[in-house]
Amino acid sequence: LMESSIFGISGFSQYSAVDSNPLSLYVMHPFWNTIVKIFPTWLAPNLITFSGFLLLVFNFFLMAYFDPDFYASAPDHQHVPNGVWVVVGLLNFIAYTLDGVDGKQARRTNSSTPLGELFDHGLDSWACVYFVVTVYSTFGRGSTGVSVFVLYLLLWVVLFSFILSHWEKYNTGILFLPWGYDISQVTISIVYIVTAIVGVEAWYAPFLFNFLYRDLFTAMIIACALTVTLPMSLYNFYKAYKNNTLKHHSVYEIMLPLASPVLLFVLCTTWIFVSPTDILEVHPRLFYFMVGTAFANISCQLIVCQMSSTRCQPLNWMLLPIAGVLFVGLGWPCRNQVSALPAFLLVPPHLAKLVLFALSPGEPAEQALQYTALLAEEAHARLTRSGGRENRLAVCRSTVNNCCKYL
Repeated sequence: LMESSIFGISGFSQYSAVDSNPLSLYVMHPFWNTIVKIFPTWLAPNLITFSGFLLLVFNFFLMAYFDPDFYASAPDHQHVPNGVWVVVGLLNFIAYTLDGVDGKQARRTNSSTPLGELFDHGLDSWACVYFVVTVYSTFGRGSTGVSVFVLYLLLWVVLFSFILSHWEKYNTGILFLPWGYDISQVTISIVYIVTAIVGVEAWYAPFLFNFLYRDLFTAMIIACALTVTLPMSLYNFYKAYKNNTLKHHSVYEIMLPLASPVLLFVLCTTWIFVSPTDILEVHPRLFYFMVGTAFANISCQLIVCQMSSTRCQPLNWMLLPIAGVLFVGLGWPCRNQVSALPAFLLVPPHLAKLVLFALSPGEPAEQALQYTALLAEEAHARLTRSGGRENRLAVCRSTVNNCCKYL
């Protein structure tokens, strides 16, 4: 942290938040007030927060095992066992419950700290990608699901809905908890349990006329953001403006926290469209994870700024490696639109063996590193000189053969 941030956080007095969601006020909060009494007073609130987060991570990897490519819910594919859906549904609701009681445990034990707020909301920002990607397996892709690009856009709807609340607090000093979070968590948990009972085949049937459940899933996320989250956010912002309680008054300073998330969206979307390997289709789960992790880092920096009453930085450093991938990896500096990345990654299986050589001490390591550098340099030069697609493929084949002979 910068010195100004540390000084600002040292003056942190109390957590200021408003929850106006009827589901939270009349159903979940009474339930959480009962649950929190079960926990012993020596149990740290941050441990409760972290335990709930780990349950979502476990769900993510559990589904990654049974449905790595999001085809398990499609016809003519092996489906996820019904018992797994029950486990995922229960763990999702328990994680949601733990996220609701951690703050109550902190107030109950008089242990509220700035670290607790950062830990809670920071993990919440990272949790977005885990529960969105996990619930995708109920429909998946294929003829009865939605495409991985549609899910990518839906993920961004959720991410922007999250950061909108913290953008409000940065400008108003009060965190207005979004309505969509509680509704979505309860709905997702129910969907998992229903899937375990009726099977994924039930989602194949039209919901209304030719309107499929996958369309309902997509429409609910977008509608919740456009009709609930965004209007409430703008309304709360308008009230702060009318009451003259805004912390920033220029349009530039008000919109500054949104610069990095928007740029992250632009960079990742550009990466999808210009990727020579069609990265989103080949590795959707990893790409979603990368987006969610970078977004969580941006969110955490915003949370620190709002807690310390310091100015938000225009750009986040995690955008640099992503921009570097686009600039260098996709070959924009190269002539004839030849990608530099394939020149360095022509033979991924054999590069692992070269790394093993490099990890061993002595002369073999130096030879392996020298050969790798020469191989990449020669391949890139030949690719740059080659004309058509057939010539470039011939270069790739000869390079692979040379590498195999060396190994």
